Amino acid sequence: MGQSYSSKKKKLRVVKKQKIKNQKIDDQLFTKTSTRNKKKELSVLLLGTGESGKSTFLKQMMIINKGGFAKPEYETYKKTIQTNLIIHMEALFKSCLTNNYFIQPKTKDLGNEFLNLVNISHEYTLEKAGFVKALWQDSGLKIAFQKKSQFQIPDTANYFFDTIDAITNKDYKPTNQDILFCRIPTTGVNQMSFDQNNTLWKIIDVGGQRSERRKWIHQFENVDLLIYIVALSEYDQKLFENLDINRLRESLELFGKISNNNYFENKNCVLFFNKIDLFEDKIKTVDLKQCFPDYNGGFDFEAGKHFIKQKFIEKSENSKRNIFSHFTCATNTKNIERVIDAINITVIEYVLKEDGFL
Repeated sequence: MGQSYSSKKKKLRVVKKQKIKNQKIDDQLFTKTSTRNKKKELSVLLLGTGESGKSTFLKQMMIINKGGFAKPEYETYKKTIQTNLIIHMEALFKSCLTNNYFIQPKTKDLGNEFLNLVNISHEYTLEKAGFVKALWQDSGLKIAFQKKSQFQIPDTANYFFDTIDAITNKDYKPTNQDILFCRIPTTGVNQMSFDQNNTLWKIIDVGGQRSERRKWIHQFENVDLLIYIVALSEYDQKLFENLDINRLRESLELFGKISNNNYFENKNCVLFFNKIDLFEDKIKTVDLKQCFPDYNGGFDFEAGKHFIKQKFIEKSENSKRNIFSHFTCATNTKNIERVIDAINITVIEYVLKEDGFL
């Protein structure tokens, strides 16, 4: 027996409703696909204490994504490197005198002549560079440099002492490696943009020194991702601004304040545990216990780095926030490339979740 008129009508209504529903799903999928094909903008805030490696990371982004630096920038870095050569040797030689480190009498005489010149001006000259080269020949200064955690001098100063012949050449042009090792404290706010896997990264870098941190709050809004950089090797060093405060403890306390700020309540966070190469070398002889009394891992590299990582993760009180961590060497371009690839996977997942696909 055939279907009744009312049954057929009811069936047609059901089919029509299903078609409308299917069309809505198709429209939503088309909209989401179009959104995904558009370039995603990712606003990244780069934070960390002074000398943690933030600026080095930013320079790596220039090298990896923009092929290097503009000609005027190379000239600026050249002047900075040459001036730093003088300033760093002054700091090293003065530390030898202050701490009574052994150096040859002849070296001490040369050093005093060098200081007389530097007291007039820190401007780079070939004469001053000649003194730097002569002073660095003394093994006593090299031994003193190994104790650099006891005074304020960059970890990379010896790199430039060792390459002084290239730096004093009249045709000297800094290599990308030279620029990565060059230290210029960040002041104010620096920004750069680059493309990565159909994503436009906008990175904001703010100075890490205490005097610069009051500017951070103005950068917190509209941030998609926080990258916080920690210098692992600074566990036996003091702040430049306050010689009573341990650098790594300062970084840990600061991360606690930042990660629990309301602005970052729903934001992903990436922890870069930087200077892993220096940390691996240092922990062979310098116990992490002097920074963290509850550490019992001795001089073990793996135990030490994972202990510090856990200390930082525990500082975040928001259990819903994703915290991704990477051990890095910011002066190693290949290492940073691998880390950025890993972050891109995080970013892609973030975009898919935002678009409702995960």
